[in-house]
Amino acid sequence: MAVSLRALASLALVSLFVHLSTAASVIGPLHRRSSANVLGPVTDLEVVNKVIAPDGYSRPTVLAGGTFPGPLIAAQKGDQFRINVINRLNDTSMNTTTSIHWHGIFQHQSNWADGTAFVTQCPIQPNGSFLHSFVVNEQAGTFWYHSHLSAQYCDGLRGPLVIYDPNDPYAHMYDVDDESTVIVLSDWYHPLSPQLYTGPFNPDATLINGLGRYPNGPASPLAVVNVTQGKRYRFRIVGASCDPWFNFTIDGHPMTIIEADGNLVEPVVVDSIPVYAGQRYSVVITANQSVGNYWIRALSNHPNQTFEGGQSSAIFRYEGAPDQDPTTQHGPYILPFDESALHPIHKAGAPGIPQPGKADINLNLIPGLRGGQAQYTINNVSFVDPSLPVLLQILSGAVHPSQLLPNGSVYVLPFNKTVEISMPATDLTPGGALGGPHAMHLHGHAFDVIRVAGNGSYNFVNPVRRDTVSLGLQATNDNVTIRFVTDNPGPWFFHCHNDWHLHNGFAVVMAEAPSEAAIQESKLAPSESSASSDLLLQRLNHTSAAWWQLCNATQHS
Repeated sequence: MAVSLRALASLALVSLFVHLSTAASVIGPLHRRSSANVLGPVTDLEVVNKVIAPDGYSRPTVLAGGTFPGPLIAAQKGDQFRINVINRLNDTSMNTTTSIHWHGIFQHQSNWADGTAFVTQCPIQPNGSFLHSFVVNEQAGTFWYHSHLSAQYCDGLRGPLVIYDPNDPYAHMYDVDDESTVIVLSDWYHPLSPQLYTGPFNPDATLINGLGRYPNGPASPLAVVNVTQGKRYRFRIVGASCDPWFNFTIDGHPMTIIEADGNLVEPVVVDSIPVYAGQRYSVVITANQSVGNYWIRALSNHPNQTFEGGQSSAIFRYEGAPDQDPTTQHGPYILPFDESALHPIHKAGAPGIPQPGKADINLNLIPGLRGGQAQYTINNVSFVDPSLPVLLQILSGAVHPSQLLPNGSVYVLPFNKTVEISMPATDLTPGGALGGPHAMHLHGHAFDVIRVAGNGSYNFVNPVRRDTVSLGLQATNDNVTIRFVTDNPGPWFFHCHNDWHLHNGFAVVMAEAPSEAAIQESKLAPSESSASSDLLLQRLNHTSAAWWQLCNATQHS
């Protein structure tokens, strides 16, 4: 690939900028912090190996901050983030390089900080660091962070991120919203992730806030969510799964949904919520039952799941209740979840002409599978990590699909256009994408879901707006369709959030306005003085070459 001096200059400066380290500090919403396991938006975040036993079974892991889930990162709307990710990994039975993605953060004018290995950056080498610096001006809500290298987050590198809004329009609905009301749902595997790349992908346990039990295992401690009778709580539910989706319930307590994936919605009362990998919800629950212990349940869609012995469960404990497992029964469920009933309260309405297929750009992406579980495809192409990240290819001058790698997996989108993407469920078709429902996530955007799973009609007036959506199942003729506007230049990953499927190629890159992205990144360059040019050439002698060699050296199977 031909690379101009100007492009190399931009590349080198991006490399220099993003690898600056920062002293450890914690700055956050002080009125909300009361735990040592809460970090502010300016902090060091060390990625380490550690042996833990969250379900009673000890295994090596990859963790953020040495805990599972990783520490809550708490900020306020408008904060400047400066998170210095430091790689302390040394266990070669798992990946020792890493990256961290800030799931749901748009990264306006900071695409390079998105944390996506081989798309916006090379993986961070052992003993290396990467400073993510970005501003979140317009977003508030429930987000999370996780490794975006291979299937590494299945080994433990995942944690919650919450941006609080001091002017939350729903603040009158709840009394408590802090680190104690964040609920992280995750699957857990006893084998290490490299042993599971080709399946079968069968979790050994479901963990709620990092604790759980497995079949025939010990009565390991369960997570406890403490409440006081009469108070109202905003619970932030994070779907930090590698594979399954969870049906989330709390015995005897209906939930009022007020947020989906960082977007406030008109309140909807339900008694169960399907939470897919990557999705988040805020729900308001009133602690209005008798003082006691109640089961929190998160049953996955995998076969042979049970609540027996406290599996797939946590404890909802009223102040004054005894320290013991609940005896409550689940159901009946009479307020079913309906994704089509979720309507945004701000700027509702899908962009473009309100007819299917009438956007400026219309893409039909067909999921597929080749070789058993070995290779997922989109439009017959399986994503393979390029040796040079897509962003750096763009900075080198590549703007046409024929110039961008991996071939056939990069879709170039012009600036400020309405894009419609439809993805039919293909799990019953020979060669289709088995293992659904698949949860698709688009980086850099929230999109309007004009056709949701389980519904054959289109809604252009007030469709749910989110960043991760289930494709549903072919048995119900699902053809989930989304719309968004290309107003955020840069290469953005669009992929299945089943991490095993992503590892096996279920992804494409939306290279959004690449010319504008290159101009945007070039603003990092210094003035073209003699001194700065000399300094830049010195950096080019090793920095740009290091980027190329780094990604080639860390290409994983």
